Amino acid sequence: MATTFYETYSFDSSRPFRKSRWVSLLRKLGIAMGLFLILLMLSNVNACFRRPHVRRPAYLTTSTPYNATLVTNIAFQPPEPVPYRVSDTIDTFTGYKYRNICNISSLDLHTPFAPLCRNRESMLTAMSSGGRIGNDAPYMPRDCDMRWFTTEEICEILSRFEKVIVVGDSMMRHVIGSMNVLIRKDLGYGAVTDWNFSPEERQDCFCNHQFNVKACSVQGIYKTADVFKNDPSSLACPADTVDLMIEQMVRFPIEPEELARFRDLLPTSKPDRPYAFVYGHGLWNDLDLQATLNWLDLVEATARKGAPWLDDGLSSLSTSSLSSVPNTTETTRNHAGFWPRLFVTPNAAGKGKPDEWLVSQGNKALMVFEQSVGIEVAKRGVDHLGTWNMSVQSNKFDGVHVDLKGNLIKAMMVMNWLNLLEVEKF
Repeated sequence: MATTFYETYSFDSSRPFRKSRWVSLLRKLGIAMGLFLILLMLSNVNACFRRPHVRRPAYLTTSTPYNATLVTNIAFQPPEPVPYRVSDTIDTFTGYKYRNICNISSLDLHTPFAPLCRNRESMLTAMSSGGRIGNDAPYMPRDCDMRWFTTEEICEILSRFEKVIVVGDSMMRHVIGSMNVLIRKDLGYGAVTDWNFSPEERQDCFCNHQFNVKACSVQGIYKTADVFKNDPSSLACPADTVDLMIEQMVRFPIEPEELARFRDLLPTSKPDRPYAFVYGHGLWNDLDLQATLNWLDLVEATARKGAPWLDDGLSSLSTSSLSSVPNTTETTRNHAGFWPRLFVTPNAAGKGKPDEWLVSQGNKALMVFEQSVGIEVAKRGVDHLGTWNMSVQSNKFDGVHVDLKGNLIKAMMVMNWLNLLEVEKF
């Protein structure tokens, strides 16, 4: 007799029914899928609020051969025929405010050639040892070339960093002023707080006078946050992508309140993007090498104390060194963290240098100081940029400070260093 479907699969007490096992398995699977969906949603939310990982453009991280035909019987070869070198061959100041009145072209400041320096070490050596063919002629690095970036490229480079902090004296104040000229596209007032100027100040603090009139120079822009707050339309960089500032610490011993302000700039936990530091010191301590090294060691010890994430290993400077800095060498080298620092030594002296400073701060003393600082800061893992060669044939309005053109070259040197920092390691 044939059996029905129901009879075949009807309940039989002799065979255990596995329905409860399947229900339990399905319940566990549902819970697992739910947890997976929750984690996926949280990951997407985190990605929305977290900045993307910073990376440099592909031309900096990949090898591009230079296959251009060499031109015979010339001292310098033309720049590589690649898109990113086009800006080196044109006047990038064409669209800047007051370009024609201030009468400065980027081609007056730098003459491009090939090959381009391919790494940070060769770039710093080339920029430190370059020079000019004649007084106030365009500057050229030695052996390999630097870039002359457009403002848009400068904004992109600065956006790779959470903050770029300049620490130093009036020379460094002029460097950050020139960087503000570049990101504001303003040769007339880009370095100063012109949004609160009186008509008289606008007349007195124009073009070169932003730097060579002390009453104007001290009204320089100390941080881009002030520009975003008071004159945001003057910045070419997108909002909240650039944080550039200076903390003035001109001599050693350093005032406690200056150290406290510097320490407060640094977060205790690791940010999404790296910090970069640009130092400058020397003249206020009469080019005393040991005083400059003590100044540097104290600044770095303060940074490590306020932001331990800067240095993945144990801090090499003891707490006692915050009040008494020893002559450190081996103890401060080879730190594991990604902590980019650049020390910029003073530029050459000019014919207007006061006679009482010609021995202690004259060109011989400046050359010896630059060479000695380069050796010592390397032991501390700090990069070095010399500016004596770049500036010896440039105009110096007071015998000490270079003019707007000289400071724009310094600013572009710093931008080339920032551009070659391997931010992917952060």
